[in-house]
Amino acid sequence: MELGSDDFLPPPECPVFEPSWAEFRDPLGYIAKIRPIAEKSGICKIRPPADWQPPFAVEVDNFRFTPRIQRLNELEAQTRVKLNYLDQIAKFWEIQGSSLKIPNVERRILDLYSLSKIVVEEGGYETICKDRRWARVAQRLNYPPGKNIGSLLRSHYERIVYPYEMYQSGANLVQCNTRPFDNEEKDKEYKPHSIPLRQSVQPSKFNSYGRRAKRLQPDPEPTEEDIEKNPELKKLQIYGAGPKMMGLGLMAKDKTLRKKDKEGLECPPTVVVKEELGGDVKMESASPKTFLEGKEELSHSPEPCTKMTMRLRRNHSNAQFIESYVCRMCSRGDEDDKLLLCDGCDDNYHIFCLLPPLPEIPKGVWRCPKCVMAECKRPPEAFGFEQATREYTLQSFGEMADSFKADYFNMPVHMVPTELVEKEFWRLVNSIEEDVTVEYGADIHSKEFGSGFPVSDSKRHLTPEEEEYAKSGWNLNVMPVLEQSVLCHINADISGMKVPWLYVGMVFSAFCWHIEDHWSYSINYLHWGEPKTWYGVPSLAAEHLEEVMKKLTPELFDSQPDLLHQLVTLMNPNTLMSHGVPVVRTNQCAGEFVITFPRAYHSGFNQGYNFAEAVNFCTADWLPAGRQCIEHYRRLRRYCVFSHEELICKMAACPEKLDLNLAAAVHKEMFIMVQEERRLRKALLEKGITEAEREAFELLPDDERQCIKCKTTCFLSALACYDCPDGLVCLSHINDLCKCSSSRQYLRYRYTLDELPAMLHKLKVRAESFDTWANKVRVALEVEDGRKRSLEELRALESEARERRFPNSELLQRLKNCLSEAEACVSRALGLVSGQEAGPDRVAGLQMTLAELRAFLGQMNNLPCAMHQIGDVKGILEQVEAYQSEAREALVSQPSSPGLLQTLLERGQQLGVEVPEAQQLQRQVEQARWLDEVKRTLAPSARRGTLAIMRGLLVAGASVAPSPAVDKAQAELQELLTIAERWEEKAHLCLEARQKHPPATLEAIIHEAENIPVHLPNIQSLKEALAKARAWIADVDEIQNGDHYPCLDDLEGLVAVGRDLPVGLEELRQLELQVLTAHSWREKASKTFLKKNSCYTLLEVLCPCADAGSDSTKRSRWMEKELGLYKSDTELLGLSAQDLRDPGSVIVAFKEGEQKEKEGILQLRRTNSAKPSPLASLTTPSSTASICVCGQVPAGVGALQCDLCQDWFHGRCVTVPRLLGSQRPSLTSSPLLAWWEWDTKFLCPLCMRSRRPRLETILALLVALQRLPVRLPEGEALQCLTERAISWQGRARQVLASEEVTALLGRLAELRQRLQAESKPEESLAYSSDTGEGADNMPKGLLENGDSVTSPEKVATEEGSDLELLSSLLPQLTGPVLELPEATRAPLEELMMEGDLLEVTLDENQSIWQLLQAGQPPDLERVHTLLELEKAERHGSRTRGRALERRRRRKVDRGGEADDPARDELEPKRVRSSEPEAEEVQEEEELEEESGGEVPPVPFPTNGSPSTQEDQDGLEPVLEAGSDTSASFSTLTSRLLMSCPQQPSRQQL
Repeated sequence: MELGSDDFLPPPECPVFEPSWAEFRDPLGYIAKIRPIAEKSGICKIRPPADWQPPFAVEVDNFRFTPRIQRLNELEAQTRVKLNYLDQIAKFWEIQGSSLKIPNVERRILDLYSLSKIVVEEGGYETICKDRRWARVAQRLNYPPGKNIGSLLRSHYERIVYPYEMYQSGANLVQCNTRPFDNEEKDKEYKPHSIPLRQSVQPSKFNSYGRRAKRLQPDPEPTEEDIEKNPELKKLQIYGAGPKMMGLGLMAKDKTLRKKDKEGLECPPTVVVKEELGGDVKMESASPKTFLEGKEELSHSPEPCTKMTMRLRRNHSNAQFIESYVCRMCSRGDEDDKLLLCDGCDDNYHIFCLLPPLPEIPKGVWRCPKCVMAECKRPPEAFGFEQATREYTLQSFGEMADSFKADYFNMPVHMVPTELVEKEFWRLVNSIEEDVTVEYGADIHSKEFGSGFPVSDSKRHLTPEEEEYAKSGWNLNVMPVLEQSVLCHINADISGMKVPWLYVGMVFSAFCWHIEDHWSYSINYLHWGEPKTWYGVPSLAAEHLEEVMKKLTPELFDSQPDLLHQLVTLMNPNTLMSHGVPVVRTNQCAGEFVITFPRAYHSGFNQGYNFAEAVNFCTADWLPAGRQCIEHYRRLRRYCVFSHEELICKMAACPEKLDLNLAAAVHKEMFIMVQEERRLRKALLEKGITEAEREAFELLPDDERQCIKCKTTCFLSALACYDCPDGLVCLSHINDLCKCSSSRQYLRYRYTLDELPAMLHKLKVRAESFDTWANKVRVALEVEDGRKRSLEELRALESEARERRFPNSELLQRLKNCLSEAEACVSRALGLVSGQEAGPDRVAGLQMTLAELRAFLGQMNNLPCAMHQIGDVKGILEQVEAYQSEAREALVSQPSSPGLLQTLLERGQQLGVEVPEAQQLQRQVEQARWLDEVKRTLAPSARRGTLAIMRGLLVAGASVAPSPAVDKAQAELQELLTIAERWEEKAHLCLEARQKHPPATLEAIIHEAENIPVHLPNIQSLKEALAKARAWIADVDEIQNGDHYPCLDDLEGLVAVGRDLPVGLEELRQLELQVLTAHSWREKASKTFLKKNSCYTLLEVLCPCADAGSDSTKRSRWMEKELGLYKSDTELLGLSAQDLRDPGSVIVAFKEGEQKEKEGILQLRRTNSAKPSPLASLTTPSSTASICVCGQVPAGVGALQCDLCQDWFHGRCVTVPRLLGSQRPSLTSSPLLAWWEWDTKFLCPLCMRSRRPRLETILALLVALQRLPVRLPEGEALQCLTERAISWQGRARQVLASEEVTALLGRLAELRQRLQAESKPEESLAYSSDTGEGADNMPKGLLENGDSVTSPEKVATEEGSDLELLSSLLPQLTGPVLELPEATRAPLEELMMEGDLLEVTLDENQSIWQLLQAGQPPDLERVHTLLELEKAERHGSRTRGRALERRRRRKVDRGGEADDPARDELEPKRVRSSEPEAEEVQEEEELEEESGGEVPPVPFPTNGSPSTQEDQDGLEPVLEAGSDTSASFSTLTSRLLMSCPQQPSRQQL
């Protein structure tokens, strides 16, 4: 029965071998080594060494192939038998007009084949029914007991299977002589290695694949209404021809089997016979139909009718017609209304003569029992694989394969376990319900598409690595033609055997059970991809496997006796194992080999997308199996791939080219073949055939020399006939050639019986030549005859073994070792002699010791070969022994002179042999040299040595021969080295210590260390540091005593140098304090001028912008500063670092920069004024349009124009002014209609580079600067800026004090008072009406200064109302309110422009701005834009205010403390009042950081504060002094000096 998906048990694993590199170099030798173990399993796996990784040589882009289609459940033999049975039974019912529906029992498809087989095994239908054994049938089908399944199985058997079985047995053909089925002669011949015939057939004309799929789908059952309408359905019997009763699992096909007439009614096919005058039969045809096998057309009446009368042939007379229509059962022609005509063969039957009889004439197509049986017994077509219609590349096939596997298992392909794929494969193979189809690119010719291994040919150049793999014996293109391989003696390229085949697999694609052609070996290499699962059966069990498969599936082998040779049939390994067949398995991974042995059945499937390559090979041990295979093929009448006899004879013809083992095997096979040939030719003579002629069979095509009986390819001999030249037979089938006389038959032979023994003798000589050679070698090596052979004689023996290709035996290895040893001795002896001649110039380390010399001489004497160099070696030994005795005498008679010792030492070095006494002489000489070197080193007049020299002498003294002089010298050296190291350590501590020592201490250390006669590096470094410190002190004195204050850069440089010196310097602290004070002033000035996160440096802000005229340069530099790319501070002034040290240069450059800035801004204003306004409705983008700081072109509402440079910007991208400054408009005090006082002045970020502090703040910075004893470039630039601001202020006051301007200012003041007076009653009334309360109930803060300490929500509401109030006043604004003459306007505008260039805030600038505003109409567009921007900003401020309030509440909650009134009372008022302000300041700073770090400029009131006015009054004399720059600057300086305390003198510093 079928196995479940979980019932598959994997067979045991096959052997796996991992050869070493030495074993791997001889492929066939290694396979022969493992054969005794691996052959017992049939297959084995070999893992190459890890670094053997051949490159993939297939041209992927040009590789295109067409795969085969494999339907999995048609591969397995038992499943195919079941499917064939279902095809037959379905065909049986289809012939009779019904379609087969397989019923379900217990939720699984009923196995009709197993049911039929079990019924037969249990005794047949009648016996089972009689003995009531249907429950046992259900048990054998693995159905659970106790559910009355036996009765259900009986019902299905009766209705579906039993009628078919009756027809198969012929029980219903009583007295009916059936004609035999005309079968075409089927070619069962097998032509190996031909893809179209081996594993590929054309699709069947009657494709059962779709039929099987439909068979498993449920069909709709007919309703009772259908049965009532059709009386035929009620009368149908179970048996006999025609449709069966409903409910039997057989569904009637389409009732409309005849075509409808366009206007006629549908009716069963009926023939109406009408007689005419001529006596002929006239056929009225409504819908002609062509019957099978060229039957005549029948005419059917379109009129409705109820029964079939008879079918008539056309063009026949009445008499002939009546005579021919008689019943085939009773041979009578009466009762023609009950006579049926078969639609298949035109035979006639009475409905009551049929078995069982029919009650009436059936409708539709009807066939007689004879036709039904003939159709059902038609032999099935030979099974094979179809070729796919699509051509693939490797990439497209891989994508298809991976997609199929991922979709099937619903997981990534690499994550599917191999065990799961294996179980699922065998479940699908064994299933008759599931039809899974895959594709397999198998048997692809490597000659045409290219091998996966590199191949040495002229197509392309190979790299050295590819060349190595192209020559490797494991390359599947090389292995079949190795010298030890038999196939190398076949000239033809046999595809699949000598030339590899390629295989591109996908999941479930399989190769079926088979053995290789000629029972040869095969080797398969998986280049890449997912594993390939193999199953193997050893050769001893090959016949057992064939018997089991034939026993279990006899139906397949009856129709295809050579089924196992077609590679199209699988059988579950568990089934084979259950019948005693030994099976092994393995998973072949990428980079691994699988080898199958002769006659070992193997099969398998692919786990996924992969690429493999396979080929056959044959070794010497295969020859007996190859001969047995030919006999097996002869019995099966199967074609051979090559002639085995031809192969043996070809190898025997050239025995000297054969490997020795192969020669012995060929000799054995040749001997058997010659004996068999003698026997066959003797039988030919006994038959009386004496004619013969020689034939070169190897020149004939294979199909012209094949035995017509057994298909064997003939070579040694064949029998032919003069009268029948088209065929021949081998001598085993001489009686099957033809019926001609023996005198007409003749023998065609390749060799005579005398030539064959001669070839056999050559093989024997080749096989036995090794023994003769071995005897010679044994006598030479063991010196059995007492004579030592020369080297030339031994080399000749070794050369003979190489030329005759003797095997690598132990004797040959001994000979090679002896030759190698003798040659090494000769070479060594020659080197010894040449070493004496070379003398001291020979290479050191190649000398031989005295003991080695004696052993070497003994080795030469023991070798089994004669060498004349032995005499030279003996002479050298005698010289060495004489020198040894002389050296001993010299050493005993010490003290000897150094000259004598040196002479003896040189003589010993010329011998070329190491003598022990020579080493003692060497030590004495080295001792004398060391003492002399120590003496020279410690001499007072000598140059001071380093510590390394001292240590080296001590180390060298430890290796010289000991003596009192040596000990004394070592003691002196050690003492001196200890003292020197102590002073070095002291100097090191002074250099590295954190606490630096004063120069006097260091000088004392250096003075004491100079008395030591050793060079001390740390003392020298300390001396250099002290010199640098003295030079540094001199530099400090020079700077401090100069005419000017030192520059900050100079002081910073001195501080950096002084900190790096390892010397304690008192002046360094003073310099550090001065630098720190200067940095503190610079930081304070930066906070005063620079905006938060400003991109400018302080010096850039203080200096005039010399390139103000270039908008692109100015803007690009501003962007570079924003990105942190621009680093230069003084580039715009054109000053170098040296110029900054000269105050005069800074002042001159500043003045020049002022002029350039003024000229540049005028040019920039002209350029920007010419640009189109973004507020214009018809403005189009152009190259001259303004560019905002964001890089976009400002357009539409929201754009603002800078009042200085006249360029346009987005209002949201820049800081904009508040209309009414810091004070909110009060309904009672603020003149809202005095629009010229509104702060609408806008300066872009490129023009307003700093915070622009007030002049008073700058003067305070200058006072602090005067106290610094250090010069800073920023300080001098600040002085220049202050002078420029004071100069401008003086000119502005002069203009404002003129009569015309004073009158204009007075009119503005009057106008403002009038507006204020007019607005008070109206605003108060409006406020009262809106709030419902009088002015008396207003909050005090609101009435006084427009500010109120209320909740943030209320303030926000009031602010919103202020903006709405301003918006409502816009239509009421009128202007200009003053008439400014051009003579007055021009100087005011010029002053206004120069004042805007100053990075200082002055009240006069605001006054001039209001005058100019009043003299022109109000800019309503700008006011509207500023209102919208302020609304958006206030909305953001409210959001930040809420966030700030939440943050405060969280702080209170975390603190867990509420405000304590008692504690507040105890704290001083000042502290309590300052805390909220500090918190507010901190929170405002935090909000400022969140908003981007820019604070809008604070507008200045018209009337200055008292302090400011006082300061200005104090400065008026200075400003009125004149325009002389130097005088103004000196006056300013004196004024500053007067206001600050007296600075300390330089000497005090």
